[in-house]
Amino acid sequence: MTTDTSRERSVIRIGDLAAKTGVSTRALRYYEEQGLLPAARTGGGQRFYPEAAVDRVGLIQDLFAAGLSSRSLSVLLPCVDAQEATDEAMTLLRTERDRIDRQIRELITTRDRLDQVIEECAGASPATCGHLVYPPVAQTVRA
Repeated sequence: MTTDTSRERSVIRIGDLAAKTGVSTRALRYYEEQGLLPAARTGGGQRFYPEAAVDRVGLIQDLFAAGLSSRSLSVLLPCVDAQEATDEAMTLLRTERDRIDRQIRELITTRDRLDQVIEECAGASPATCGHLVYPPVAQTVRA
């Protein structure tokens, strides 16, 4: 039996894709169900993917980590594939970028506040650093 070695090198099975990306096979199946990660199948039903799926999974992971939903990805990824964005996709991209910018600003504000607490409380005891001691919590008395 002869095999097409160039084809074997250009496709990977789901377990190998999971190992290369650090993403579970369950998550990869979910991506496929959502239409985010197309898979081909062998006659026996095994999933296989092109090598480029490694990069696509990385992109999917990055977009999920940035807070985009599966629905958003289902609008955006076809534009990545076609290398051309629809008006809907461009609107979504701008909206998501604005949301991420807001999150970044909020995180910077939180980091700055934390830096201030660190500076004020460096070497201080709980008694001398007001940030380390919480005021007593009022308790409700039930009659």
